Amino acid sequence: MNKSTTTVPYTGIWPALLTPLDERLNIDIPAFAAHARALIESGCTGVTPFGTTGEGPSFTVAERRAAIDGLIAGGVPAERILVSTSCAALPDAIELTRHAVQVGAQGCLLLPPFFLKGVPDQGVIDAYAQVIEAVADARLRVVLYHIPQVSGVGLSDNVIRKLLARYPQTIVGLKDSGCQREASLAFAQAFMPPLQVWVGNEPDLQTLAARGSRGAVSGVANIAPRLVARLVTDFERPSAAADQQRVLALLKILGGYGLTAAFKAIMAIRTGQAGWRRVRAPLVAISDAEFERLTRQTRAFDLGSERD
Repeated sequence: MNKSTTTVPYTGIWPALLTPLDERLNIDIPAFAAHARALIESGCTGVTPFGTTGEGPSFTVAERRAAIDGLIAGGVPAERILVSTSCAALPDAIELTRHAVQVGAQGCLLLPPFFLKGVPDQGVIDAYAQVIEAVADARLRVVLYHIPQVSGVGLSDNVIRKLLARYPQTIVGLKDSGCQREASLAFAQAFMPPLQVWVGNEPDLQTLAARGSRGAVSGVANIAPRLVARLVTDFERPSAAADQQRVLALLKILGGYGLTAAFKAIMAIRTGQAGWRRVRAPLVAISDAEFERLTRQTRAFDLGSERD
């Protein structure tokens, strides 16, 4: 059993790792590990597999366990992995969370169960409590995941306060992907410190950095990790305004396509490996015509300078 180190901070950039697929739409583990290693070599603190951008709910528990094992076997240090262990079924979330702790991962990014809607706060609290108490391991660290426009189940201040009071050593952060700047600032005002509050909406990174946020789990970081890092760490530099405009311009390009499919297409452009374009249903890969247009757009943007 590997033991997670405490030397990796809950700061810095943790890309919401894309999941490459082979011809049979199974996870291409060597490509998965190579992508993660490249991002860490580009200055990212670590990677976050199987979140929203990584199509996490589209993969089984067995697939996700095997892929995490494959990342580690492929040279990605376990302490550089923040695993999204979110599942609709609590036993699945428990199994994945337990596995993440056992292999020495840095922590777990965890949604509340997200199929049933309109549940009371107590139900959300109970769900987190059952995962934490079933795993029953002092090494477990959890980053709460708030993305109500996707999951349909949000995190209220009441839920966060009660979980933090009950598990002060376990709950270490909140990823707010609600994409509402004032709500993100309210979370930061209420909970930072002791929590790290990260935003998933890249245009808000500089605003939150000015309030003390020092990290991000970011989809854009798959393709432009250096740009995302500057939005967090260099928000006071004279070039910060130009970086903000640059990320807005990139998001405008990406907005013309399905986001995960576009990220994967850009990886295909960058690597010359057409297989990167594959997604699992219900997502749909971008068309050949879209791929050609995106190729022209990203070359004009000079994305290579934001990673290499």
